[in-house]
Amino acid sequence: MPIIVDAMGGDNAPEAVVAGAVEAAREFGLSITLTGHEDALRPLLSRFDAPEGIRVVHTPEVVGMGETPMEALRHKPDSSLSVGLRLLKEGEGDAFVSAGNSGAVMAGALLTLGRIAGVQRPALAALFSSPHGPVLLIDAGANADCEPIQLLQFAQMGAIYMERVVEIASPRVGLLSNGEEPTKGNALTRKAHELLAASSLRFIGNVEGRHLAEDVVDVVVTDGFTGNIVLKVMEGVAAALLQLLREAVESQLHYRAAALVLQPALRGVRRLSDYAEYGGVPLLGVAGTVIMAHGRSDARAIKNAIRAAQRAADQGVVQAIQEGLRATPTGKE
Repeated sequence: MPIIVDAMGGDNAPEAVVAGAVEAAREFGLSITLTGHEDALRPLLSRFDAPEGIRVVHTPEVVGMGETPMEALRHKPDSSLSVGLRLLKEGEGDAFVSAGNSGAVMAGALLTLGRIAGVQRPALAALFSSPHGPVLLIDAGANADCEPIQLLQFAQMGAIYMERVVEIASPRVGLLSNGEEPTKGNALTRKAHELLAASSLRFIGNVEGRHLAEDVVDVVVTDGFTGNIVLKVMEGVAAALLQLLREAVESQLHYRAAALVLQPALRGVRRLSDYAEYGGVPLLGVAGTVIMAHGRSDARAIKNAIRAAQRAADQGVVQAIQEGLRATPTGKE
C-alpha cells in the first residue's frame, strides 16, 4: 500500500514535498500517493523525473498554516489534508504524512481516524538524537493538560514505538521532573510516578532535563505543555550553538583552514541537531499511522518522514499499541 502525502502542507510546499516524495520513491522503492492540486503537482513530478509508483489525487482546497484548525476542517472538506486522511481511513494507504498546519493534522486525525481503543489522549512523540543515541520525548505538544493515567499511556505508547521502529529492546522509561527523587515534582508528576512504578515498563524513575543528553533514558514522559517547551528550547539552543561555532570559525583565517579539515566531523554534529534526520514525529494513539513533519521541512526532511511512516506501518505500531494497552489494563486514576 502507498504512503499518502499531503503535498500542499508546509512552508515549502508543494515543491519540497514533491521533491522529497520523489527521493523516497526512488531511494526506498515506495509507492506514494500525493494529495493536492494536480496542476501544481504534475509539472513538479516531471521536473524531478519522478519514477513510476507516484499517484496524484486532485484536491481543490488547501489548509493554510495560520488557519484555525476546526474552522479549516469544517469549511474545507476537500483539502489535501482532509482527503489524505480519508484515503487512509478507507484503506487506500498504509500511512499519512503532512508538514502542514499541525493543529489541523491532529484534529483531522482524531475526527477522521478516531482513537485506538483504550487510548484516552493521542500524543506526539518527538524523536531526537543525543550523543548516545535516539531519545523519544512524549508528549511533545498534543495535550497541554494531562491526567496521571494519560502519562502512563504515553509511556506505554512511546516504549512500543521505540521497540518496533527504533529497535531498542526494553527501552528505559523516565518521567521528566525537577528532581530524581520520587517525591519531587508537582501533583501530576508524583501520581504518574506511582502508576509508572507499578507498571510492567522498564521505569527508571524521575529524570531531569540534563538526562536527555546522557545515556540513561530512551523514553522521556511528560505533559504536552512541558514537552513542547523542552523541544523548542532544545531546537533553539542547538541552532544558537551552531551559529556561535560558525561565527568563531569565520573570525580567523587559520580557524577557517582548520574547519576544512574538521568538516566531516562538523557535519556529523550538525546532523545530530537536525530535525530533518528523523523527518517527522508520529501522532501515537490514533487509529492509523500519522507522521507530522516540521512546517519548515525541506525535501530531505520529507523523504525521511515518509521513511518513518513506512517503518511504523511495517512494524504494526498501531496494532501493537492496541494489543499492549489491552494486555496491560491501566485502570482509573
